[in-house]
Amino acid sequence: MPHARLAVSTVIFALSPDEGAERPSLRLPLVRRLREPGLGRWALPGGWLPVDEALEAAAARTLEETTGLAPAHLEQLYTFGAVDRSPGERVVSVVYWALVHSDEVEQAVADENVQWFDEDELPPLAFDHLAIIGYALSRLRTRLEYSGLAHAFLGETFTMAELRAVYEVVLRKRLDPANFRRTMETSGALVDTGERKSGTPHRPPALYRFDPRAAPPRMPFAGSR
Repeated sequence: MPHARLAVSTVIFALSPDEGAERPSLRLPLVRRLREPGLGRWALPGGWLPVDEALEAAAARTLEETTGLAPAHLEQLYTFGAVDRSPGERVVSVVYWALVHSDEVEQAVADENVQWFDEDELPPLAFDHLAIIGYALSRLRTRLEYSGLAHAFLGETFTMAELRAVYEVVLRKRLDPANFRRTMETSGALVDTGERKSGTPHRPPALYRFDPRAAPPRMPFAGSR
Protein backbone atom coordinates (compact mmCIF):
# COMPACT_ATOMS: atom_id res chain seq x y z
CA MET A 1 0.00 0.00 0.00
CA PRO A 2 1.39 3.47 -0.91
CA HIS A 3 2.28 5.67 2.03
CA ALA A 4 1.43 9.34 2.63
CA ARG A 5 4.07 11.95 1.88
CA LEU A 6 4.92 14.71 4.33
CA ALA A 7 5.43 18.33 3.27
CA VAL A 8 5.96 21.68 4.96
CA SER A 9 4.52 25.04 3.91
CA THR A 10 4.63 28.55 5.34
CA VAL A 11 2.15 31.43 5.40
CA ILE A 12 3.87 34.81 5.69
CA PHE A 13 1.92 38.00 6.37
CA ALA A 14 3.20 41.56 5.97
CA LEU A 15 1.71 45.01 5.58
CA SER A 16 1.99 46.67 2.19
CA PRO A 17 4.24 49.74 2.07
CA ASP A 18 2.50 53.05 2.69
CA GLU A 19 2.63 54.62 -0.77
CA GLY A 20 -0.09 57.21 -0.51
CA ALA A 21 -2.90 54.75 0.14
CA GLU A 22 -5.46 55.62 2.81
CA ARG A 23 -4.12 52.73 4.82
CA PRO A 24 -1.89 49.69 4.13
CA SER A 25 -3.21 46.26 3.28
CA LEU A 26 -2.36 42.77 4.46
CA ARG A 27 -0.47 40.71 1.91
CA LEU A 28 1.46 37.47 1.53
CA PRO A 29 3.96 35.88 -0.89
CA LEU A 30 2.93 33.06 -3.23
CA VAL A 31 4.97 30.86 -5.53
CA ARG A 32 3.89 29.79 -9.03
CA ARG A 33 3.92 26.02 -9.47
CA LEU A 34 6.15 24.91 -12.33
CA ARG A 35 4.93 21.31 -12.48
CA GLU A 36 1.82 19.21 -12.09
CA PRO A 37 -0.34 18.92 -10.13
CA GLY A 38 -1.48 22.51 -10.24
CA LEU A 39 0.88 23.63 -12.99
CA GLY A 40 0.73 27.42 -13.36
CA ARG A 41 -1.30 27.97 -10.21
CA TRP A 42 -0.04 29.86 -7.21
CA ALA A 43 0.78 28.13 -3.94
CA LEU A 44 2.26 28.74 -0.52
CA PRO A 45 6.05 28.47 -0.24
CA GLY A 46 7.03 24.98 0.81
CA GLY A 47 8.40 21.59 -0.15
CA TRP A 48 8.87 17.99 0.86
CA LEU A 49 10.20 17.06 4.28
CA PRO A 50 13.51 15.16 4.11
CA VAL A 51 13.88 12.22 6.50
CA ASP A 52 16.87 13.84 8.22
CA GLU A 53 15.59 17.42 8.72
CA ALA A 54 13.53 18.88 11.56
CA LEU A 55 10.13 20.31 10.67
CA GLU A 56 10.88 23.95 11.50
CA ALA A 57 14.28 23.75 9.82
CA ALA A 58 12.65 22.43 6.65
CA ALA A 59 10.01 25.17 6.73
CA ALA A 60 12.70 27.84 7.15
CA ARG A 61 14.88 26.37 4.40
CA THR A 62 12.12 26.00 1.80
CA LEU A 63 10.85 29.48 2.58
CA GLU A 64 14.28 31.06 2.10
CA GLU A 65 14.97 29.04 -1.06
CA THR A 66 11.74 30.18 -2.72
CA THR A 67 11.24 33.73 -1.42
CA GLY A 68 14.53 34.85 0.14
CA LEU A 69 12.72 35.46 3.45
CA ALA A 70 14.23 34.34 6.76
CA PRO A 71 11.87 35.39 9.58
CA ALA A 72 13.35 35.40 13.07
CA HIS A 73 10.46 33.28 14.34
CA LEU A 74 8.35 30.59 12.69
CA GLU A 75 5.39 29.16 14.55
CA GLN A 76 3.56 25.96 13.69
CA LEU A 77 0.04 26.79 12.56
CA TYR A 78 -1.75 23.50 11.88
CA THR A 79 -1.43 20.17 10.09
CA PHE A 80 -3.61 19.71 7.00
CA GLY A 81 -4.18 16.12 5.92
CA ALA A 82 -7.48 15.66 4.11
CA VAL A 83 -7.34 12.49 2.03
CA ASP A 84 -8.17 14.27 -1.23
CA ARG A 85 -6.16 17.49 -0.76
CA SER A 86 -3.63 16.53 -3.46
CA PRO A 87 -4.66 14.64 -6.61
CA GLY A 88 -2.97 11.32 -7.22
CA GLU A 89 -1.30 10.87 -3.83
CA ARG A 90 -1.84 11.37 -0.11
CA VAL A 91 0.02 14.46 1.12
CA VAL A 92 0.03 15.73 4.70
CA SER A 93 1.28 19.30 5.12
CA VAL A 94 2.60 20.78 8.34
CA VAL A 95 2.04 24.51 7.94
CA TYR A 96 4.03 27.23 9.69
CA TRP A 97 3.34 30.94 9.79
CA ALA A 98 5.25 34.13 10.48
CA LEU A 99 4.81 37.89 10.38
CA VAL A 100 7.39 40.23 8.85
CA HIS A 101 7.70 43.99 8.51
CA SER A 102 8.25 46.04 5.37
CA ASP A 103 12.04 46.21 5.68
CA GLU A 104 12.23 42.43 5.42
CA VAL A 105 9.83 42.37 2.47
CA GLU A 106 12.13 44.68 0.53
CA GLN A 107 14.82 41.98 0.68
CA ALA A 108 12.53 39.21 -0.56
CA VAL A 109 12.59 37.64 -4.00
CA ALA A 110 10.07 39.14 -6.43
CA ASP A 111 9.91 37.83 -9.99
CA GLU A 112 7.43 36.23 -12.37
CA ASN A 113 7.23 33.12 -10.18
CA VAL A 114 7.28 34.72 -6.72
CA GLN A 115 4.85 37.57 -6.08
CA TRP A 116 3.07 39.29 -3.20
CA PHE A 117 -0.72 39.44 -3.21
CA ASP A 118 -3.23 41.34 -1.09
CA GLU A 119 -5.46 39.10 1.01
CA ASP A 120 -8.50 40.38 -0.93
CA GLU A 121 -6.94 39.83 -4.36
CA LEU A 122 -5.63 36.28 -4.27
CA PRO A 123 -5.21 34.43 -7.60
CA PRO A 124 -6.49 30.88 -8.21
CA LEU A 125 -4.57 28.69 -5.76
CA ALA A 126 -3.39 25.11 -5.92
CA PHE A 127 -4.67 22.35 -3.62
CA ASP A 128 -6.37 23.57 -0.42
CA HIS A 129 -4.11 26.58 0.02
CA LEU A 130 -7.00 29.05 -0.04
CA ALA A 131 -8.49 27.28 3.00
CA ILE A 132 -5.08 27.27 4.70
CA ILE A 133 -4.72 31.02 4.20
CA GLY A 134 -8.23 31.54 5.54
CA TYR A 135 -7.36 29.52 8.63
CA ALA A 136 -4.16 31.54 9.12
CA LEU A 137 -6.06 34.84 8.80
CA SER A 138 -8.59 33.71 11.39
CA ARG A 139 -5.79 32.73 13.78
CA LEU A 140 -4.00 36.03 13.19
CA ARG A 141 -7.11 38.09 14.01
CA THR A 142 -7.81 36.08 17.13
CA ARG A 143 -4.23 36.31 18.36
CA LEU A 144 -4.02 40.03 17.72
CA GLU A 145 -6.94 40.65 20.07
CA TYR A 146 -5.19 39.20 23.11
CA SER A 147 -1.44 39.33 22.43
CA GLY A 148 1.28 41.80 21.48
CA LEU A 149 1.54 40.25 18.04
CA ALA A 150 1.23 43.63 16.28
CA HIS A 151 4.88 44.47 16.95
CA ALA A 152 5.99 41.82 14.42
CA PHE A 153 4.66 44.03 11.59
CA LEU A 154 6.60 47.07 12.80
CA GLY A 155 10.18 48.16 13.25
CA GLU A 156 11.86 48.69 16.60
CA THR A 157 10.06 52.01 17.00
CA PHE A 158 6.75 53.22 15.59
CA THR A 159 4.13 55.93 15.87
CA MET A 160 0.72 55.47 17.45
CA ALA A 161 -0.88 55.89 14.01
CA GLU A 162 1.33 53.15 12.54
CA LEU A 163 0.36 50.80 15.37
CA ARG A 164 -3.34 51.61 14.95
CA ALA A 165 -3.04 50.90 11.21
CA VAL A 166 -1.86 47.36 12.00
CA TYR A 167 -4.94 46.68 14.12
CA GLU A 168 -7.28 48.25 11.57
CA VAL A 169 -5.87 46.26 8.66
CA VAL A 170 -5.79 42.92 10.45
CA LEU A 171 -9.13 43.29 12.25
CA ARG A 172 -10.73 44.88 9.17
CA LYS A 173 -12.43 47.68 11.05
CA ARG A 174 -11.85 51.33 11.87
CA LEU A 175 -10.76 52.20 15.39
CA ASP A 176 -11.40 55.53 17.07
CA PRO A 177 -7.96 57.21 17.35
CA ALA A 178 -8.58 58.76 20.78
CA ASN A 179 -9.88 55.52 22.29
CA PHE A 180 -7.06 53.54 20.74
CA ARG A 181 -4.43 55.91 22.15
CA ARG A 182 -6.01 55.89 25.59
CA THR A 183 -6.23 52.08 25.66
CA MET A 184 -2.63 51.69 24.54
CA GLU A 185 -1.22 54.29 26.90
CA THR A 186 -3.02 52.85 29.93
CA SER A 187 -2.09 49.25 29.06
CA GLY A 188 1.55 49.77 29.99
CA ALA A 189 2.60 47.82 26.90
CA LEU A 190 4.23 50.82 25.20
CA VAL A 191 7.26 52.90 26.10
CA ASP A 192 7.57 56.48 24.87
CA THR A 193 11.13 56.70 23.53
CA GLY A 194 11.21 60.49 23.87
CA GLU A 195 12.03 60.69 20.16
CA ARG A 196 9.88 61.88 17.28
CA LYS A 197 9.53 60.71 13.70
CA SER A 198 11.28 63.02 11.27
CA GLY A 199 10.25 63.94 7.75
CA THR A 200 6.55 64.45 8.44
CA PRO A 201 4.71 67.51 7.03
CA HIS A 202 3.09 68.36 10.36
CA ARG A 203 4.15 68.19 14.00
CA PRO A 204 6.43 65.13 14.25
CA PRO A 205 4.60 62.28 16.05
CA ALA A 206 6.09 60.53 19.09
CA LEU A 207 7.91 57.23 18.62
CA TYR A 208 7.12 54.26 20.84
CA ARG A 209 8.45 50.77 21.37
CA PHE A 210 6.93 47.70 22.97
CA ASP A 211 7.85 46.76 26.52
CA PRO A 212 8.47 42.97 26.39
CA ARG A 213 7.91 42.72 30.16
CA ALA A 214 4.40 44.17 30.06
CA ALA A 215 1.17 42.27 29.56
CA PRO A 216 -0.26 42.86 26.07
CA PRO A 217 -3.31 45.13 25.66
CA ARG A 218 -6.66 43.44 25.40
CA MET A 219 -9.03 43.88 22.47
CA PRO A 220 -11.41 44.92 21.05
CA PHE A 221 -11.15 48.66 21.54
CA ALA A 222 -14.23 50.67 22.39
CA GLY A 223 -15.30 53.14 19.76
CA SER A 224 -14.55 51.02 16.70
CA ARG A 225 -16.50 51.92 13.61
